[in-house]
Amino acid sequence: MIRHLRRLAPVLALVAIAAAPGFAQTPPDFSMGLGIGVATFADGTWQSLSLNPDLALGKFGIGLDVQLNYRFTGGAGNEFEIRTEDWVPEDFQDFLNIYLPKIAYVRWDQKGAPLYIKLGSIEDGTLGNGFIMGGYANNLFMPDDRHFGLAFDIDGALFEFPYVGLETFVGDLAEFDVFGARLFVRPLIGLGVPIIKDLQVGASFAMDVKPYLYDHPLDTTERSVAVYGVDARLPILSSEIVSLSTFADIATIEFDSWGGMVGVGGRLIKFLTYTVQLRALGAGFIPMYFDATYDVFRGAKYDIVQAGGLGDASLAWYASLGTSFLDGKIVFNMGVDAPFAFGPDTADITQWPHLRGVFVVSEVPALKGFSFDASYDKKLITTFASLVDATEAAIQARLNYKAGPAVISFVYKLRYDVTATPDPWVVTSGLESSIELF
Repeated sequence: MIRHLRRLAPVLALVAIAAAPGFAQTPPDFSMGLGIGVATFADGTWQSLSLNPDLALGKFGIGLDVQLNYRFTGGAGNEFEIRTEDWVPEDFQDFLNIYLPKIAYVRWDQKGAPLYIKLGSIEDGTLGNGFIMGGYANNLFMPDDRHFGLAFDIDGALFEFPYVGLETFVGDLAEFDVFGARLFVRPLIGLGVPIIKDLQVGASFAMDVKPYLYDHPLDTTERSVAVYGVDARLPILSSEIVSLSTFADIATIEFDSWGGMVGVGGRLIKFLTYTVQLRALGAGFIPMYFDATYDVFRGAKYDIVQAGGLGDASLAWYASLGTSFLDGKIVFNMGVDAPFAFGPDTADITQWPHLRGVFVVSEVPALKGFSFDASYDKKLITTFASLVDATEAAIQARLNYKAGPAVISFVYKLRYDVTATPDPWVVTSGLESSIELF
């Protein structure tokens, strides 16, 4: 053990040296939230009491989520019951599953910075251009299942060696089920030629070693699925008003099915973001295999891979448009991907359009204490009517009202799980209240 720690010491020292300037001359920002509400789990509804300290110091931030779920049974001698699944582990694996997620997050800076670290709940796990892993979220099953993930990126530019960099991601450090990495180089940066010096070439992989973790949790058969790829990215314009980058990917699922894409993306007039891609997909290839709702569809995707893929080779497209106003207080983004020719299999999610929309409104003075965030992710859009049909969809929404230090929130989550019995509709909803103590 000591030998391993000694090997890690130089790496930790480098990270500490790189991080030190972010703490300098920055006053700490500390808050403490007290939450009182109701939480619904698979074993019923419980009252909840949570403590949520949050500390921000420069680029560093940490938040805890310590929640006590309890209920009054009404029986003599046993009137107060604490949900033991939240505190009492059965083994070391269960210990990690229980106690790591009580750390809501630990972060250093933001994605795209020379040094980026985030642990805990992650909503935007992405490698490279996102063609293999784009927007993966490990928090879809909260509050039943909390996951403690890791995103760690480091760019050689941090140490005045901008030729190489690394992106890594782990969905759950306890389960270690979904993970991936991307190594990239800037082969032409030494030439100093404008534009082409910023060319970035990368190689990525992402893997799931427990694809039936939620669909068939008692299945202990060793299974896995892996996606590999190479990519390139070239920034062409970069200004406060307009930015433009071109990018391309080639990827394979288990070296059985192949796909590729070329695209452009960037920002227009400061508040508009855009992306357009043209995709060539081989039979059975699923782009963005690890996407925002992967944990809901991971079993179905694995079955498609094991079946040798569904459908024929096709041309497809992806487009997204987003807005951001009032310094990020109002954010809207919508992305759609689809093949140019639909169907005919109405059960194959790869043959029909897929839409994902995100809408956030936070701390706008005109709303007088109200804030709102929601996401809608819908696969298998076979008709206009199916666009608003919650089948094969995942919906999340939170409406908050803040009055002084008190915040009242209505939380709603709905996802369609074909494996759930007797009802495939999995709904989590309730009221939460919290008080900012500091």
